[in-house]
Amino acid sequence: MGDELDNLLISWSEPGADDRLLKLHWEMKQGASFPENAPKGEPQRKDVRDICNKVWANRDRALEEFTEKFDGVKLAPEQFRVSEKELEQAHKEIDKKLLGSIRQAIENVRKYQTEIFVGGKSNSSGCTGIRYTPIRRVGICVPGAAAPLPSTVIMTAVPAQVAGVEEIAVVSPPRYKGNIHPVILAVCHELGLEEVYRIGGAQAVAALAHGTNTLRKVDKIVGPGNRWVQTAKLEVFGHVGIDSIAGPSEVLIIADDQANAGWVAADMLSQAEHAPGSAIVFTTSETLANEIIEELRGQLRQLKRSKETRERLLNLSGIVVFREIKSLIERANSFAPEHLEIQCGDVSREIADRITNAGAIFIGDYSPVAVGDYWAGPSHTLPTGQTAKFFSALSANDFIKSTSIIEYSKEQLAASAEDIIRLAEVEGLDAHAKSVRIRQQG
Repeated sequence: MGDELDNLLISWSEPGADDRLLKLHWEMKQGASFPENAPKGEPQRKDVRDICNKVWANRDRALEEFTEKFDGVKLAPEQFRVSEKELEQAHKEIDKKLLGSIRQAIENVRKYQTEIFVGGKSNSSGCTGIRYTPIRRVGICVPGAAAPLPSTVIMTAVPAQVAGVEEIAVVSPPRYKGNIHPVILAVCHELGLEEVYRIGGAQAVAALAHGTNTLRKVDKIVGPGNRWVQTAKLEVFGHVGIDSIAGPSEVLIIADDQANAGWVAADMLSQAEHAPGSAIVFTTSETLANEIIEELRGQLRQLKRSKETRERLLNLSGIVVFREIKSLIERANSFAPEHLEIQCGDVSREIADRITNAGAIFIGDYSPVAVGDYWAGPSHTLPTGQTAKFFSALSANDFIKSTSIIEYSKEQLAASAEDIIRLAEVEGLDAHAKSVRIRQQG
């Protein structure tokens, strides 16, 4: 018996299929954008700009005001920073099996980030070279929902530590009984992060970007957050560096008739349970598409948040049946999703090799997004809303900066002098030319 879930199916042969797909594409992209005319209840750039300006002008006084207003917690400036004793206590009380899992996850992330790190490859060749140095001070935003997100601390702080960042400041809103969730504090202590503040939202981003009486400014801000946080990151960009502007979580699953419909449905639901989240399937098998819809019906009934997850499926998700794999891959690269799963049996890796735009690619039936979110090693802080076309997954390499090295000898300058002078003079920069010529006359 059919229901609204049948509307998820988009057959490429039906009239208007391309328009429906473009609409999905647009909605995913809008997830990572912040228009001036945002819907009522959503932040507008002006609202966020006002918060930032007040924090910059009034410092800790503004943080007090906004923490009480947005988080419902009244804190004095001396209470913003979590004490060393609180960090130690949270670490002492954490479940030991959970701590073991956290430690292994940290080890996995540290190993992967060390292997891909390019910062130790400074070199010179002839008269030129490059030097990599770590960013000195970094701020990390950790969302503050009632449910803890210790993985966010791991996936942002460990890459920074691998890069050699000296100072890391963590901010998170006091949304758990007027404080930061103890599991987050325990992970901070496990990682040796001593500078943790119970502030969040746009006001925390503004504080990190410019500093207050109690929180010194940082050089770069990374980490996820709601639209207020992401809009604030956009507002302060230029005063500090940022990782990216991230919108709702999303997955695009490429699957063929070799895929397990139940597993594909489960992976769709794992993204749709985010608030909000987008889950889209591209397939060449109409049979599989219908099987996935049946699986969604059954699995939805078993979820605690079935109603909310169903709404997200209907609003931001779809199952698209293509005629052939070539157009499917072209559209997948155009979508440039945050997470891209490929469940196509023995041709999964071949398809993966043809994907050029994705935050992270999960190849094969046994690589669900959750493996990347918690365990494998690559950071789960990823570009969303098509920004994978120009942003990358957060890594240790995002916490270093490069400096070009130029060291010419007298002979090397003499060999190039006339060409340099000629280029300077054609641009009308006489003093540039003379700075070279004078060295030839000495």
